[in-house]
Amino acid sequence: MLSTEDNELLCRVGPGTPMGNVMREYWIPALPASEFSTPDSPVKRMRLLGENLVMFRDTQGRMGALAEACPHRGASLYFGRNEDCGLRCVYHGWKFDVDGNCIDMPSEPPESTYKEKVKAKAYPCRDVNHMIWVYMGPRDVPPPFPAFEINTLPPENVAPPNIMMEEANWMQNMEGDLDTVHLDWVHRKLSEDAPYAGVGNPGFWNPDPLPPRLDVVPTPYGAYYTAMRTLEDGRIWHRINQFLFPFHTMISSGHYARLRSFVPLDDEWAMLISQTGSVSGPLSEETLKQLNAEEPFKDWGGYVERTNDPRTYFYTKANRHNDYFMDRKIAKESLMIGIPFIGNLQDRAMTELMTGANGEPLYDRTQEHLGTSDAMIIAVRRQLIGAAEALRDKGEVPANVDDVQLGRVRCATVLLPEDADWIAETEVHRNADSGAPVAYEKPLVQS
Repeated sequence: MLSTEDNELLCRVGPGTPMGNVMREYWIPALPASEFSTPDSPVKRMRLLGENLVMFRDTQGRMGALAEACPHRGASLYFGRNEDCGLRCVYHGWKFDVDGNCIDMPSEPPESTYKEKVKAKAYPCRDVNHMIWVYMGPRDVPPPFPAFEINTLPPENVAPPNIMMEEANWMQNMEGDLDTVHLDWVHRKLSEDAPYAGVGNPGFWNPDPLPPRLDVVPTPYGAYYTAMRTLEDGRIWHRINQFLFPFHTMISSGHYARLRSFVPLDDEWAMLISQTGSVSGPLSEETLKQLNAEEPFKDWGGYVERTNDPRTYFYTKANRHNDYFMDRKIAKESLMIGIPFIGNLQDRAMTELMTGANGEPLYDRTQEHLGTSDAMIIAVRRQLIGAAEALRDKGEVPANVDDVQLGRVRCATVLLPEDADWIAETEVHRNADSGAPVAYEKPLVQS
């Protein structure tokens, strides 16, 4: 369990908070590039790390992210006119470019130089492989752009991002990705030959009656672990997953490069952004269809109708307020839980409803009882708390802020003999620059 103080430090991400300051040292994935399909397209509201922003693509195709409040008298720039290489506030006509410079101030006398003294809060943006990233940190010159494999593949090798809004704190959502043991339960089929529920993944079946054994390795960029399950022939099935500061995971499933990011809107809402790419060549139309990137939840209600509130972006119709459309027939015949194994819906049913002692939105970790299966969760909490304290107390940033080559890692699933040195044997599979194909062995029943 954590103390109340450590729980607050771990979860709070607003301006001036220790964890929020850590996150602001990094480039942050924000919205798909498809949201800004053409120059001078409509402005979008966004909320990141507790800050209200507006995002837009200007006449030259450059992306901008500005504080929503106009620096004149606080009017919302969401209503601004996106035209002629800038965003013009419609209240008094002040106009700002993507760097926040005030390039026109028609409400002041023509001879005035006041506009040269006024600047909107602006955050640098990068448009890479269908995703817009934002840097919200203190540096005048942003740190190097993340070198995750998904960012360095050719654009045609990368699918549009799969995004799901989650109505809970970013950390409790991410901890589901750090927990391999729940595969044997919440994602489980009722039996090896249980009928297909007809929606999503058929489910997970593990013939090993014993729980997986975890071995966790802390690293300068975060941590990785293996979950070891014994097969009937005596070999060990290693499921090796990664955590990378500040909120990224790489979860093994299929022959693809992957990155999953749990991006906080604020302390109570976060987006799970999943990016998938092929290391072997362009993705075909059929593969893109199979990945179901653009409409991942269409078979279970799809998304709610969007408003201008960022919390409605990518929010599924199946949600905590309707029990995720839980189907008792599916629970009786096919799956451990009556929610299809589609996207992260099953995980959300577990993590979104965690609350504080009196029902507060923030999960109270002082009340939990951790076991051996929680080794990765414990390790990542320590890493994150340590990073927040090091920045707060010593001004030290995590190593992968500037050394982006530390992000050149992969997840993997590998079959090894029982007595193998799994760290040495899988080094090539965990290295995105090794030239080896993505390692994925699939002895367990799972689609």
